Amino acid sequence: MESTLSMTFLVGLIAATLRVATPLVFATIGEVFTERSGILNLGIEGIMFLGAFVGFAAAYKADEAGLGAYLWVGLLSAIIAGSLMGLLMGFFSVTLGVNQHVSGLGITLLCTGLSLLGFRMVFGERSVLPSIDPFVQLSPFKGVPVLGDIFSQYLLTYLAFLIVVPLSWWLLFRTTFGLNLRSVGENPEAVDAAGLNVFRIRYLVLALGGGLMATGGVFLSLAQLGAFTPGIIAGRGWVCIALVIFSRWHPVRAALGALLFGGVFALQLRLQTLGFKLPFEIFLALPYLVTIAALALASRHVSYPGAYLKPYRRE
Repeated sequence: MESTLSMTFLVGLIAATLRVATPLVFATIGEVFTERSGILNLGIEGIMFLGAFVGFAAAYKADEAGLGAYLWVGLLSAIIAGSLMGLLMGFFSVTLGVNQHVSGLGITLLCTGLSLLGFRMVFGERSVLPSIDPFVQLSPFKGVPVLGDIFSQYLLTYLAFLIVVPLSWWLLFRTTFGLNLRSVGENPEAVDAAGLNVFRIRYLVLALGGGLMATGGVFLSLAQLGAFTPGIIAGRGWVCIALVIFSRWHPVRAALGALLFGGVFALQLRLQTLGFKLPFEIFLALPYLVTIAALALASRHVSYPGAYLKPYRRE
């Protein structure tokens, strides 16, 4: 118990929480934007997977070509791939008006299949997985006790918490764009009557959300692991769907929900190393059980966007 409560243990836990929460912050906020416009994008798991693969493959090939900025090439490639998948989701759900659950799951299956096929085509059969030198960790408090260890984080982690979260809040609640976006999700007929293009707004938001989802996936391959594996996402996309409801479609609460999941996930990894006599499956299930419990408590009397899951057709 003393080792569990030691300062070293707590500092390591907090630092790991921030790292684990980073991909969830990107992807959850991407889904917040999407659902605020009235579209449920269940393609999030696949888009994160595709982002992880495309980003890694592009960075690997750019590194082979001798480009010094190969990691940024990978990041940009992942964002473009995610945005394209968001636009494809828009074609199904906005233009064709098909069932959003079916089209979203189809996007996940498509992205997963394309990624696995692409990996085999690009890298072939290898006994050892290809890898690259990932993003390095930055520490603005280097040499400072406690703070130096906690804030030794990747640049994308700083971007997620210091830029993406507050910028998303500002866009949603303090700009005309955010007002139009929220209005489309509540009453697209009124938005259309006001002279705004409902389809264009939803397409734009789906592209934005897809780019953020892919950024969450590429964080794992270009920062945390420096490699791509078939199980790299491990259900994080579905966790993000739950976190959106937990946050009630608010980016700041979404970040707090991501920190909650990240904290429990980091805790279970450390508890396994402390010799607790419990099956390891219990530790693996712990963060997901906490997510389900938090969702069950927070989702009571939740008010969904008025046009949620409803395709819009002009009269």
